[in-house]
Amino acid sequence: MNKLGRVLLTAVIIGTLVVTPVLAAPDIEGIRQQKEEAQNQVKSLQEELSGIISKIDTLEAELIETGEAYLKATDDLEEAELKEKEQYAKMKLRIKHMYEQGVGKDLESILEAKSFAEVLSKAEYIQNIHNSDRKMLGEYQETKKQIVKLKETIEKEMKKLEEQQKEYAAAKANLNNVIEAKKGEVANLEQELQAAIAQAEAERKAKEEAERKAREEAARKKAEQEREQASASGGTSSSGGSSSNSGQKPSNSGSNGGSSSGNSGTNNQNAAAAIVNAAYSQLGVPYVWGGSRPGKGLDCSGLTQYCHRVAGISIPRYSGDQSAQGRSVSNPQPGDIFCQPGHVGIYIGGGKVIHAPEPGDVVKISNVWGNHWFVRYW
Repeated sequence: MNKLGRVLLTAVIIGTLVVTPVLAAPDIEGIRQQKEEAQNQVKSLQEELSGIISKIDTLEAELIETGEAYLKATDDLEEAELKEKEQYAKMKLRIKHMYEQGVGKDLESILEAKSFAEVLSKAEYIQNIHNSDRKMLGEYQETKKQIVKLKETIEKEMKKLEEQQKEYAAAKANLNNVIEAKKGEVANLEQELQAAIAQAEAERKAKEEAERKAREEAARKKAEQEREQASASGGTSSSGGSSSNSGQKPSNSGSNGGSSSGNSGTNNQNAAAAIVNAAYSQLGVPYVWGGSRPGKGLDCSGLTQYCHRVAGISIPRYSGDQSAQGRSVSNPQPGDIFCQPGHVGIYIGGGKVIHAPEPGDVVKISNVWGNHWFVRYW
């Protein structure tokens, strides 16, 4: 084999001996697909949560309407009982009068009639008075029975709505937990995706660098073989320099600066004091679903709305709207609204709140509790 053949063979062998590392590429597309699936699940769960929140709002409106009907039935019952007592008192007074005058007085009045027609007329008049008394008393008693029955029906409906509200609230809480877990899963997948992209980029650069070094080594070996060939043939050797240009890609780094702005408001201490005083004035008032009557019956949002109305401030009726539309505060002051999912109250300072808790209870003072936040309208 001549020298030229040996040179070519050597170059081929050197080329085959250059080893380029083979690294396993991360499954970027697979991770990206998992992230998209998790994001779609979050979106679906949020839509389901929106549906439950809408049902809770509708249910709260029904509870308010039912509570107003219950209060009206209570008023009607009190009025019917009062009329029943008044009519009964009139009947007793009339019976007492007849007893004092003697039964013969009516008989004497009848016997003094100048004609048979007058006898019948007087007898009929006396009988009509007695019949009217009994009829009116009977009507009042029947009205009372109907109102009592209506109150019982309304109470059953309110209990049913209350159970539904508890179910919806539990479903809302569960969905919130699932959504938060899914959001965490999306965040983890995002981190995994970015790590995979970084790994793939590093592997690409490592491969390019290995290939570059292999090419340089092959060129060096080839030049060396050519020099040996020229030296062996006794000819003039010419050496060519090979130059390789290596460059680094400029990397640009940027930083984003964030700006924060704070909103400050002027506290109307007079309004806050009026709200707190109004809340104190309702201590002991019974809790009534949908109640909005001060001194008569209130639910939690009815109490907070009344207290703000006294201070000349208009706020929404429903607890969900009240807690969502107010200005969120991190340092609560007396007069702010204490908020929980489905419940509100008036913060009075010192870690205490005045609120209307639940059916069977009354407006009272309690320590703040559970997962809560505060909003302000003054």
